[in-house]
Amino acid sequence: MSIPFSNTHYRIPQGFGNLLEGLTREILREQPDNIPAFAAAYFENLLEKREKTSFDPAEWGAKVEDRFYNNHAFKDPEQAEKCEQEIAKASGREETPVTPFEESTEEEREQEEAAVKIQSAFRGHVAREEVKKMKSDKSENVKEEENN
Repeated sequence: MSIPFSNTHYRIPQGFGNLLEGLTREILREQPDNIPAFAAAYFENLLEKREKTSFDPAEWGAKVEDRFYNNHAFKDPEQAEKCEQEIAKASGREETPVTPFEESTEEEREQEEAAVKIQSAFRGHVAREEVKKMKSDKSENVKEEENN
């Protein structure tokens, strides 16, 4: 007899969630066709970076999580600065600056709604044209079969 729900909680190793989060972010960013091969290449790249720079993202993630929960891992400010510098070097790309959210005016909202209506009307037009084409192709095939 099986139990549908369980109180069992598995402990995730420190830093593992951070590694998976990074992999997930890259998968969503790149949209690869072969996800297992992409994951293998991603982790190989991480290993190469770790060997070259002696920076371990799993260890860094564990320290970040530990800082969040216990606030003990970052008591040495030199180590924290060193890790931040290594992260900046390892990433090799600049982050997009965050812009504050601005409320849209009534006019912008109306323009946006109009654009959505136009786009939906065009998509409907394209879909109807495809249906007409499929029906005409089907009727032509039926006429050809009758003639044969």
